[in-house]
Amino acid sequence: MGTVETINNTIIIYSHIITYGNAADESVTELISEEIETMWNEPKAIITIDEADYSIRFSISSSFQPTISDIDIYQNLDPRNNYFRIEEFAHGNISFVDGLGCNSGYFKLENLYKGSTTAAHEYGHTLGLGHPEDLDLRGKGIPGIMYPRGTLVDPQYQYDPDKPAGTNGGTLYPIYRKVKQEDIELLKLHKLDFENGKAVLGAFTNYWHPDHAAIKNDDDFMA
Repeated sequence: MGTVETINNTIIIYSHIITYGNAADESVTELISEEIETMWNEPKAIITIDEADYSIRFSISSSFQPTISDIDIYQNLDPRNNYFRIEEFAHGNISFVDGLGCNSGYFKLENLYKGSTTAAHEYGHTLGLGHPEDLDLRGKGIPGIMYPRGTLVDPQYQYDPDKPAGTNGGTLYPIYRKVKQEDIELLKLHKLDFENGKAVLGAFTNYWHPDHAAIKNDDDFMA
């Protein structure tokens, strides 16, 4: 989730990443925001709105807030704020956000190594992007940022290029994902309701996540 502002011929998308949880700290929080900003600015995207071309820029800030409470999150009214709990353990063994176009989620620390692309991928979900329907990218080159684990790709983009496609090691290695021009186009910024050059992208979920390690099993978690 974030705010969108037009300044001359530039559209700037502002988001603020807030982390909490036992595995969160200032360094991993900064890594997350840097990955998102770097990757989403990489395509140097240009889109056309009402016959005018706009360059797209992402401005991502962050803060580690270890004492943030559930009430703090529930009462948030700032559309730039995105809240992510970070823990070593996650039910399902994956990082996730709370829907398409949201502002909260849960990150598994193991997924957040430098260059993992997990944060940039989940950020795409917060802006409203889902996974592509066709998950067979063989012969189609570099995978876009929204392709999930398990996608079939050319051998050089697999965990192990020597493994047959679809076998263990023979699927997308997320470090090879890239944000592309088409990912920016899918945000459909031209459809936003701008008022005085400003709009909101995404919607409030404001969900505070408990530590999954304190929840006994997946059935309890899903209840």
